[in-house]
Amino acid sequence: MVDTSKKENKVNKRLIESLSPNERKIIPLLKEKSIVSISKKSNLDKVSVLRSLEYLQNKDIVKLSSNKKKIVEIGINGALYKKKGLPERRLLNLLGKKRIIKLQDAKKQSGLSNNEFKASIGALKKKALIELKNGKIVFSGKKQDISKKSIEERFLESLPIEYEKLPPEYQLALKSLQNRKDIVCVLEKKSVNIKVTELGERVMNSTIDAGDMIESLTPEIVQNKKLWKGKKFRRYDVTSSVPEIVGGKRHFVNQSIDYARKIWTEMGFQEMNGTMLISSFWNFDALFTAQDHPVRELQDTFYIDKQIPLPADKDLIETVKKTHEKGISGSKGWNYEWEENDAKKLVLRTHTTCLSAQTLYKLSKLPEDKRKGKFFAIGKVFRNETVDWSHGFEFNQTEGIVVDDNVNFRHLLGYLQQFYKKMGFEKVRFVPAYFPYTEPSVEIHAYHPEKKVWLELGGAGMFRPEISVPLLGKNTPILAWGQGFDRIIMDYYKINDLRELYKNDLSQLRKIKAWMKN
Repeated sequence: MVDTSKKENKVNKRLIESLSPNERKIIPLLKEKSIVSISKKSNLDKVSVLRSLEYLQNKDIVKLSSNKKKIVEIGINGALYKKKGLPERRLLNLLGKKRIIKLQDAKKQSGLSNNEFKASIGALKKKALIELKNGKIVFSGKKQDISKKSIEERFLESLPIEYEKLPPEYQLALKSLQNRKDIVCVLEKKSVNIKVTELGERVMNSTIDAGDMIESLTPEIVQNKKLWKGKKFRRYDVTSSVPEIVGGKRHFVNQSIDYARKIWTEMGFQEMNGTMLISSFWNFDALFTAQDHPVRELQDTFYIDKQIPLPADKDLIETVKKTHEKGISGSKGWNYEWEENDAKKLVLRTHTTCLSAQTLYKLSKLPEDKRKGKFFAIGKVFRNETVDWSHGFEFNQTEGIVVDDNVNFRHLLGYLQQFYKKMGFEKVRFVPAYFPYTEPSVEIHAYHPEKKVWLELGGAGMFRPEISVPLLGKNTPILAWGQGFDRIIMDYYKINDLRELYKNDLSQLRKIKAWMKN
């Protein structure tokens, strides 16, 4: 026969030498079977206990399994009502003294808030205990109904309780109370089961005092022989899995914006910046958007309940007014009376084109031969949209203008093609379109090789004289474009729902790759 006891002892010794201080602490407590109990007796926090158990599982000392249970627990308001009584109980106690009482008096004397009073009226009517007649509450139940505890009250007293163990009457009580704020809540709790293996039993029965063992190396220990000579170093299992370390990084939407910003600056553009709150003058009027245009209605635009002064330049105001009322440079205008008060309304910008308008006005203050340049913007814009998978009430837009006497429509197409190529779109096409303040105008479509479809990414064109003349002071060719940038991000990251860009799911943010296209 082969004597295996020495071999087993050797294995145990090697294991013991590999145990961390926390693992040694919890091994004698493994029979406790509860992380809470082990945590108390070892003076370690729950996270440290769980991590040590996972290491012990890697060493085949324990086997871990988990169970998930739904637990019905009492909410913030529920804890208060457990002491004071549910709102309907307090109203019912009042009706026990006065079987008929005016609604106003009942609310005042019961001490209930508006919401509590409404909830208690609804609950008692549902149980046919009261009637409302001529502005009064009339108790219509029996005398014993006042002292008898309701099923909801008994249910509150039983909490916490496992969801699976709820009897049918408590299930109805739960459904009733869940319709009311913070009285009860259903939580999913995870419990860890600990099973000691055969090897674990042997380790528990062994002496696990590691003695004078060095846990980690420091420069001082390496340099001073007296600190390590004759001592043992703890063994490390380099094959054991360890918790994944996730480094901090910028949100992938911000990374994408930085990448687009880099492209524009490499193409020689200067960035335009401005506030998200802006006057209707810059957002609409300076861009020749009629004051009765549907885009300026409440259902499309977020207005702030405040007015903001118009620019101090009276010549600018008069030129914009004239452009709207009678036209300019051969235009007929909109043929209406332009209102200053409409232009003073404060809005959340609906596009970044308002920054282009302000930039053109700043250029008008320079000598004529200096009124040129390439500019871009990228940032948040806001629309009063119903939120769904493809629409949001806020999104990112990238904007650009090129101001130069020598540019033409072909230059516009070239700039856009170059930008989208750098963003990873190899095939780009341009489709004739109509936009209010550019003529001619095009839509930009990019080919999606996987879906095998053309995606619409934005609009572009050349500013009409109704914009260039009032803002720049002369009818100079101005290339202009504006694209919804979030659609580009969604395509790159294979995201199908716009809402996923901003829900901040930590697991998604940890795994998602950086923008790496060149």
